[in-house]
Amino acid sequence: MMLQHTTSCTLNMIPPILDDENYQNTPDNEDFFSRRCIWVNGPVIVGAGPSGLAVAAGLKRQGVPFVVIEREDCIASLWQKRTYNRLKLHLPKQFCQLPNFPFPEKFPEYPSKFQFIEYLESYAKHFDITPQFNETVQSAKYDETFGLWRVKTTTAGNDAVVVEYLCRWLVVATGENAEKVVPEFDGLEEFCGDVMHACDYRSGEGHRGKRVLVVGCGNSGMEVSLDLCNHNAKPSMVVRSSVHVLPREIVGKSTFELAVVLMKWFPVWVVDKILLIIARIIFGNLEKHGLKRPEIGPIQLKNTQGRTPVLDIGALKKIRSGQIKVVPGIKNFSKTSVHLLDGTNLEIDSVVLATGYRSNVPSWLKLINPISLTVMENDFFSEDGIPKNPFPLGWKGKGGLYAVGFTRRGLSGASLDAMSVSHDIAKSWKEETKQKKKSVAARHRRCISHF
Repeated sequence: MMLQHTTSCTLNMIPPILDDENYQNTPDNEDFFSRRCIWVNGPVIVGAGPSGLAVAAGLKRQGVPFVVIEREDCIASLWQKRTYNRLKLHLPKQFCQLPNFPFPEKFPEYPSKFQFIEYLESYAKHFDITPQFNETVQSAKYDETFGLWRVKTTTAGNDAVVVEYLCRWLVVATGENAEKVVPEFDGLEEFCGDVMHACDYRSGEGHRGKRVLVVGCGNSGMEVSLDLCNHNAKPSMVVRSSVHVLPREIVGKSTFELAVVLMKWFPVWVVDKILLIIARIIFGNLEKHGLKRPEIGPIQLKNTQGRTPVLDIGALKKIRSGQIKVVPGIKNFSKTSVHLLDGTNLEIDSVVLATGYRSNVPSWLKLINPISLTVMENDFFSEDGIPKNPFPLGWKGKGGLYAVGFTRRGLSGASLDAMSVSHDIAKSWKEETKQKKKSVAARHRRCISHF
């Protein structure tokens, strides 16, 4: 077994977990001594997206060592590898910047996907953040006996290497959008056309003249449909449930910014009413176009269920003109068509599933009972991989466990949580480091007096 340290520290800082008889006798630990084992004198951060980078930058500023683990070969892999080319930030840049590093002044109000990636790369370079790329976390287990996290990873490639990190603090920064959601539809496997998730969609260039079914009417579904229109495709958008659509700007001002200002003076339900009245004035009655609004207002719905309202950037104009066809839910597919719930059949050439993403935390984060060595119920994360306590209370769990990027409030919420996490870990780390130095000094004095 190779034992490696991420920072210089004395051997007595390494916990006795390596000699624990119970752990050696469990199936999960049979190969413990054959692994490359690394003691991290600080937190392990899982995920090198905006949330993970923000935590790392906060720790770097306070002199706390850390390790960032990323399964892909780049930072912000969601933005770099799973977003369409026309994507721009839906909110003004001042609401999307990470702590202690503003966007360049030359950037527009709504930076593009490529500008945001450039910003994140500059952020990582500025704070000297170098993640461990191509490492996938297989499991992260908390050992209550020693108060440590054991984070097991595997590297990509044919010569996969198993690494186990031992640390006091674990930061889960994989976010709400770690894995794509692909619903099951009857007959989809029989469909002869192309089927892709929105994460694989880049542009409508390859869909010119084709009849494309876009499943989903959120921001991604709306923008993919608009992009297909702009490339002379013929999109039909499936609207299975109610949806709030708001203008991205009102009289040249961001709708989000307006809502933030209004909420300083009025309760949420009043702000929701104001936004819906404005949307009705601008868009008219959307129900006649197949878009039914939820009974709960847009802000309240976002706060309680995490459902983000659509901020329109042109799709509604195409819907009203008939260039984007709104259709009801899907009954089943056949070889060349889709059968809808209203009894109609639609001939199509391809399908884009704008069906969203989900957290993957439940698949790898485990809490172990120290006596029975069985997996315990996670009292911090819910079954869908989101912290049980709503924002702003969902960033800290027990045993040195933290979460960033699960606020359902975008980058602004992630930044707030990142600052809370980095400050809390830095405080604990400095206290423990101070105690260890005192302990070493005391032993040194006893040795001198003995002689």
